[in-house]
Amino acid sequence: MRLRFGEHVFDSATREVLRGGRPLAISPKAFVLLELLLDRRPGAVSKENIHTLLWPDVHVSEANLGNLVVELRSALGDNARRPRILRTVSRFGYAFIAEVSEERPGRGIASRPTGPAYRLVWGRREIALDPGDNLIGRDREAAVWIDDESVSRRHARISIGDGGASIEDLGSKNGTSVGGRRIRDLVPLTDRNVVTIGPATLTLRVLQRTGSTRSTIKGRAAK
Repeated sequence: MRLRFGEHVFDSATREVLRGGRPLAISPKAFVLLELLLDRRPGAVSKENIHTLLWPDVHVSEANLGNLVVELRSALGDNARRPRILRTVSRFGYAFIAEVSEERPGRGIASRPTGPAYRLVWGRREIALDPGDNLIGRDREAAVWIDDESVSRRHARISIGDGGASIEDLGSKNGTSVGGRRIRDLVPLTDRNVVTIGPATLTLRVLQRTGSTRSTIKGRAAK
């Protein structure tokens, strides 16, 4: 999904926010916050709800959320006193207020994605996995950022290729488990495999695409 607001384009498939065709420097956690506010627009999202979705089962300081908002506003060129994109709702939370339009891909064959789509389900979140390597860890640039001291900065890696998905532990201190068993080598993944890393329980979903650009899970369109 590509959403345009002002001079920016939010691309959920590539996990990027673009300005002038160039990706902005936004941390994975800030991207997820922007994704959440876009999804709930124009409604306001409470700080409590945001904390639950961004840091499930992890206690973090309230300043963490404030820092993410500052990061987003800085990257997007927004002003807290005269907001055009992110509005602070006093004593409650935040809301996305910019006008948004959806960019749809062309109908040519070249614009259609091919093969299955891979996602990690983490609580109420879905994280799209790109072809190639997807880093999981405490590194802020990780595709799946788990902000917990029990997780190594470069903890594990899920690779997506023609042969499907596979995961390997990257020498982490506390290990990676698939289906409740700690892995030692490269392990193939299939639909509904459960991956445990620190406090996070991640379920892999493999979505088969229909003839359009939508994906399905057992014949039902995925949201």
